[in-house]
Amino acid sequence: MTPAARLSAAIDILASIADLRVPLGEALKEWGRRNRYAGAKDRTAIASLIYDALRTRASSAWIMGADSPRDIMLGMLKVSRGLDAQAIANLCSGERYAPAALTDGERARLERATLDGAPDHVAGDYPEWLAPHFARAFGADAVAEGRALAQRAPVDLRVNLLKTSREKALEELDHLEPVATPFSSLGLRIAVAGDGRGPALSAEPSYVKGLVEVQDEASQLAALVAAPQAGEQVLDLCAGGGGKTLALASLMGNSGQIYATDSDGRRLMPIYERLERSGARNVQVRAPRGKTDILEDLTGRCDLVLVDAPCTGVGAWRRNPDAKWRMRPGALEQRMKDQDAVLERAATFVKSGGRLVYVTCSLLSEENEDRVAAFLETNPEFSGVEMKAAVQAAGLAALCEKADFGVQGMTLRPSRIGADGFFICVLRRA
Repeated sequence: MTPAARLSAAIDILASIADLRVPLGEALKEWGRRNRYAGAKDRTAIASLIYDALRTRASSAWIMGADSPRDIMLGMLKVSRGLDAQAIANLCSGERYAPAALTDGERARLERATLDGAPDHVAGDYPEWLAPHFARAFGADAVAEGRALAQRAPVDLRVNLLKTSREKALEELDHLEPVATPFSSLGLRIAVAGDGRGPALSAEPSYVKGLVEVQDEASQLAALVAAPQAGEQVLDLCAGGGGKTLALASLMGNSGQIYATDSDGRRLMPIYERLERSGARNVQVRAPRGKTDILEDLTGRCDLVLVDAPCTGVGAWRRNPDAKWRMRPGALEQRMKDQDAVLERAATFVKSGGRLVYVTCSLLSEENEDRVAAFLETNPEFSGVEMKAAVQAAGLAALCEKADFGVQGMTLRPSRIGADGFFICVLRRA
């Protein structure tokens, strides 16, 4: 496919997402099934165009003065990819499979329009209804944080200490040009190509053999700050696909016991294959079984309970840019209720002197500090651990200069750490 044909396909797929409100991944798969002539490079290039358009949807529409899929895509080529009006016109010749030629109005916008005077939610590329929430969380930095969340994310890997070291993993993957992550002692970072393509990890022996796992650095930091100790009883209450479960097992050196569960058994499915690949032997997966209480025997027994709470996922927008535009105000309210409920449930499993670690991949105060404060009001037997001390004890002193420390908890901003946005709070039971 020519670059112009790829652009035309991207516009069509973007239109189908707007009409059907389906996740981008599903729309791309459906397009690939219907257009088998498109090769792997074509599909990657088309996906990259759409992801970039969604990252900068608001600012791109502002540049063009309209928000149709075509307008958003054309605006993105200027805002995100830095093409000038003539370069964009060359792609839009109207010939064969190329998009229709630029109108005089479109060309004028591409030549002269800027973001001067744009409201914060446009300049920062986040939904307008979230503007007051961003202003509360970031103040004058709201636009900068929004822009950080609109950047492409690199590929972060976590080294599995059960099988190798970071030094050896760097050597094994040298052909991919990895670098050590700046904060996590377990992480490797691989830059994505100009077309947005990451490495084909499924063909890498180091990945297939479980020496490394895909995990964003911020998620690795959450596991490190949780500080699981060898021999402890640990419950990962919202384990999902098992990323943090595997990180905890690696840190514990296969000693002690980790119980991994999730309210939705379907989310647990990837964990089985990942556990086998990792060599972790101290993990017991407990999938839901109807009305049976599968965790009854753990009440009051756990040294550490990790709650990677269901959240809006604002901090992961770099990887899921379509999610920020599909999100509605009601979702935030529902997530807050879910978070309150899971914290109350988690508390029942923490033994005296044990720790409850609350984590979200959100940057909204309503899901983070507010939820911790509400929990502490009704659970006075818990108190917050001094987070700077916890970070230093985890060997992450450099993080103290970049993280935001509140009365309770710590926020990791993409603009400051170059990883996903996370909130981490350590609570201790008296």
